Amino acid sequence: MRQRGLSMIELMVGIVIAMLVGLAATGGAAMFTASQRQGIGTGGALMSAGNALSAIRDDAAAAGLGFFGDNQYLCHKLNLSVATTVVVNGTAFTPVNVTAEAGGDRLDVVYATQVASGANVLLNADSAGASADLRSLLPVTAGQAVLLAPETPGVPCLVRTVTAITASTETTPQQLAFANTGSHNQAAFTTNPTYPDKGRVTLQGELRWSRYRLEGTDLRLERPLGGAPVVLARNVIGFRVQYGIADAGSTALATWQNAAATWATNTPALLPRVRALRIGMVTRSAQAEKVNAAGNCEATTTTPQLFGADLTPDVANWQCFRYRSVVIVVPLRNLVMGMAP
Repeated sequence: MRQRGLSMIELMVGIVIAMLVGLAATGGAAMFTASQRQGIGTGGALMSAGNALSAIRDDAAAAGLGFFGDNQYLCHKLNLSVATTVVVNGTAFTPVNVTAEAGGDRLDVVYATQVASGANVLLNADSAGASADLRSLLPVTAGQAVLLAPETPGVPCLVRTVTAITASTETTPQQLAFANTGSHNQAAFTTNPTYPDKGRVTLQGELRWSRYRLEGTDLRLERPLGGAPVVLARNVIGFRVQYGIADAGSTALATWQNAAATWATNTPALLPRVRALRIGMVTRSAQAEKVNAAGNCEATTTTPQLFGADLTPDVANWQCFRYRSVVIVVPLRNLVMGMAP
């Protein structure tokens, strides 16, 4: 009687085939997992850069709110303090400024949080900064900040925190008190001007100052008026900001300008020409890709650039990494509308 089953040779062939199939599947799974990790890393870097620039865009778009009146920039100079610390001591001031640093550009934007900051009321009497009598109603509450500005630009503007409000009557104006318990009322400045009748008062609400800069390869948000810095994006090898400027005597955006030469520091005289900001960032993937059969990296073959200028990668084997650039343009509406003729 014939027996049914597998011979030893057939069994060995089957085992060998199964092992080969298993090895191929394992290798394919490893390659798929590596590709997946690289894809996630690259996509994550791009998403992180996009989210960071989105946050910067929202901040930059508000720059200058609360510092304009009657179609002019009010605060060519500023006195600003937080508690007993003087932040700006009567020096030249602009609410948006780009500074070229060794690792990349630094962007500073300052703005008020109240929509009503676009309007201002007149002083009814001289103010030395301890109180203010107003000709019109200002919808302010205790604890909010206001800006005292001269009738025409010249002496420093002054930021004060309202500590008490006396409502107006038929014969007396609304009065704001600035006791030294207020956040912006405690420090002394070199120049302490008196703001005359017809000087201006603007509701600030909360004054915000955001500073964006690179620390190594971390893009950070710093807060000069208080608060711990936060990291917005990592593995950033380039952060650049350019002014969108109009030609002298014109209002149309004409060119993009780096923070260099005449524009190394924005000034009150240059501010009317600023129309927008162009902000760019280049990020590096967190994971290096494998070398080719010849042992060379080919993920990136040319030096990463931003606004046409080469960047300096932070790793020696930079060709093994992928890079992603993101660029946004931010119209500065408060500057444009605040100085519109």
